[in-house]
Amino acid sequence: MNLVFLGYPGSGKGTQAKMLAERKNFAHLSTGDLFREEIAKGTKLGQTVKDIISSGKLVSDNIVLEVIESKIGSLKNDVIFDGFPRTVEQAEGLENLLEKYSRKVDAVLFFEVEEREVVKRLSARRSCSCGRVYNVISNPPKKEGICDSCGAALFTREDDKPEVISKRIDVYKDLTSPLISYYRTQGLFHIINASRPGEEVYGEIEKTLSEEKI
Repeated sequence: MNLVFLGYPGSGKGTQAKMLAERKNFAHLSTGDLFREEIAKGTKLGQTVKDIISSGKLVSDNIVLEVIESKIGSLKNDVIFDGFPRTVEQAEGLENLLEKYSRKVDAVLFFEVEEREVVKRLSARRSCSCGRVYNVISNPPKKEGICDSCGAALFTREDDKPEVISKRIDVYKDLTSPLISYYRTQGLFHIINASRPGEEVYGEIEKTLSEEKI
């Protein structure tokens, strides 16, 4: 089973992908995580991605597909593609990649949440260089501004600042509207109400996959 999780940044799709991966032994591929690895390593690709993300834009299809392909070949278990593809071109590229490895997309889950809630969630997010992420409203660190795990100072990512969030939402809507129509016509598209508590959202995911016999 290979799933695509779509939704605005901050819709909770990443959290749900991690939960499903842990409980059902899926491989979790997040382009955001993969790119942050490159940025942390200080590679040329990482610097390019950092500049693009900081401006609120999206990374090009070619770069995204290159990174995804480098991961797919070594995977044996089922996969959750978290926040990818973002365009019809990427979707077509993903189909070609999966076909090479005798795979296909079985379902696309769209995590629906209001835009104002997205801004609220992301504006409250704080990150640590060790990779841990907090929400100062729903999941704050024990000591304000300090990571519980490593004691380092927390920071707000450039793409979590309000002015960049608004731009990310606009870019996302422009690019993914055709993608949503694309998956609807294939009969793969399912809407998940992501405005509720995490466990309730997870329950709806399991119910959807079960009812559709995916």
